[in-house]
Amino acid sequence: MSKLNGFSLPLSPEGRANLLPAPPWHYSGDMMLIEYRTDPDAVIALLPDELEPADDPGAVSVIFADWQSCTDSGEEWLDPYHAQYKEAMVYVGAKYKGQPICRCVYIWVDKDFAMLRGWVQGFPKKHGDVWMSRPVTVGKAGPRLAPGGKFGASLSVGGRRLIEARVNLTGLSEKGPQVNNPPQYNSRHFPRWDSLEPALYEMVTVKGVDKECSPIWEGTADIKVFDSPFEELKALEPKEIIGGFYHSFGYTMIDGEVVEQHKR
Repeated sequence: MSKLNGFSLPLSPEGRANLLPAPPWHYSGDMMLIEYRTDPDAVIALLPDELEPADDPGAVSVIFADWQSCTDSGEEWLDPYHAQYKEAMVYVGAKYKGQPICRCVYIWVDKDFAMLRGWVQGFPKKHGDVWMSRPVTVGKAGPRLAPGGKFGASLSVGGRRLIEARVNLTGLSEKGPQVNNPPQYNSRHFPRWDSLEPALYEMVTVKGVDKECSPIWEGTADIKVFDSPFEELKALEPKEIIGGFYHSFGYTMIDGEVVEQHKR
């Protein structure tokens, strides 16, 4: 048995030096979402062979999230650097064996532990600078969760602005966002060191328990996607805005399920 311990690298004698502690992982966050339609062929091009196009194949959801997370001990509450982070996610719809699913095709995050945790779950996380409006309950320094509340968010990657988004709330939503609503299927891909064949390539479902959701606000929305020599998001440029949303969400991640495991 190894004398080194830890759920993730770096392993160490006591195991406290690892970047990512073991699950369960608890999440609470505020989310701003914009749903729109783009060129369906651009979405289909992002789907692996195991997946089929969705009934609405051009639908996209861009999600900005301001998260707080912790392990069972809750010790991260008292050291907020290890709890708080923001991310921007791009979801599309698809089907797996005829059943509707959703898939995160791009995602950027601003903390290293959250990036590694995403890779473990099959999220294709990269580093980015994410900012989003915070609602207020007192004063005039921010928007209210009420009709007329104006929210904005932005993503910059590699020193370049990649996304600008705005939502103007009009009222509470009856249906809420739809693109990221079905079960989520991601791909875990880890390269080998001695060849171009992946050491691991598998389709996984991301499962959460103890889910809680606040009332969901909806409104009009606007989103701009900019080009970058290091990204391919421009291919998903909006053609038709569906709507914007804002809500809070919490859940616990215990584990996932491997659906398929094979070589590419």
